[in-house]
Amino acid sequence: MGNTCVGPNLGNNGFLQTVSAVVWRARPPEDSFPPPNGESEGSNAVAAHTAAPEAPLPVQSTPPEPVKISGDEPKTAESTKPVKPDSKEEEAKPSEPTKPKKPHHIKRVSSVGLQVDSVLQRKTGNLKEIYSLGRKLGQGQFGMTFLCVEKATGKEFACKSIAKRKLTTEEDVEDVRREIQIMHHLAGNPNVISITGAYEDAVAVHVVMELCAGGELFDRIIQKGHYTERKAAELARIIVGVVEACHSLRVMHRDLKPENFLFVNHEEDSPLKTIDFGLSVFFRPGETFTDVVGSPYYVAPEVLRKLYGPECDVWSAGVIIYILLSGVPPFWDETEQGIFEQVLKGELDFISDPWPSISDSAKDLVRKMLVRDPKKRPTAHEVLCEYTFLL
Repeated sequence: MGNTCVGPNLGNNGFLQTVSAVVWRARPPEDSFPPPNGESEGSNAVAAHTAAPEAPLPVQSTPPEPVKISGDEPKTAESTKPVKPDSKEEEAKPSEPTKPKKPHHIKRVSSVGLQVDSVLQRKTGNLKEIYSLGRKLGQGQFGMTFLCVEKATGKEFACKSIAKRKLTTEEDVEDVRREIQIMHHLAGNPNVISITGAYEDAVAVHVVMELCAGGELFDRIIQKGHYTERKAAELARIIVGVVEACHSLRVMHRDLKPENFLFVNHEEDSPLKTIDFGLSVFFRPGETFTDVVGSPYYVAPEVLRKLYGPECDVWSAGVIIYILLSGVPPFWDETEQGIFEQVLKGELDFISDPWPSISDSAKDLVRKMLVRDPKKRPTAHEVLCEYTFLL
């Protein structure tokens, strides 16, 4: 599943909306993008950052603290005065030991995932009769991903096991159902992770997918510093092509970032696959959305303003292309709130290295994809057909 993004301070009354970070995956300090423009020691290339890691950026190295906004002010407890005994007999009585009181403010959170008859709303086979689970590949807020081997063929897959006890709300349950539905809906696209099957038992929902053993696009950028313009164009065509395919099937991803693109193997020309449709939704033409979701570096300004449509995916793809070409994010600050302010008002830097050596057609594409007015932003189809950088 994906990240729920913390909204910026947009209201006149200083209101800061925070939605709980459902699956905000903490990254080690060395995996954070460095600041652009040489704002800290080291070069603006990602490779330099890995050689001499600096203090972790709060955006990608740690999850945001959930904050609950309540309209009720906390009531202060009334002060109580000790009551004097009425008689000497009462004074003479030894005081009885005070019994510890049970905390009354702790509420046990019930799990909707365990209460419903079935998360998948259908009977499934037994996962362990078909697959053998192996080593852990990764972990998220709702569960873990394991290597799994099909017993009949010996073929390797990835199995994401989502703990039902962590699906605490009806919305969590619906998110799991929708994620699986969308993966089936996008089946057949060569650059979308393919789902093999979904299973359910008493404690978890298991999603079996193709195994992508080549690692994240994020890690390759960290390793290289940045891509050559030619290779960046190849990857950009794949990323924008995925956006076009999703939008043609009325699916909005809403959390596009380098961490959500995996290579099938470790070869330089490995196929690239899009993953994690936990925040994805179906949309109708002209429909707008208001929930603030995504990841700080990549979230579109209209998402922060809580009125957006599928154009937000084009913005996120534009941010990724900027990073592929330069190795640094276009909008950077030391805090999440600062990043949001940069997304809303910051200027694009096409002056610092390596931008002087990058073609005008590449810069023109990035500039157009990062237009703040979504109505003036090209569609994914227009990007693929009209911009020479990708042709």
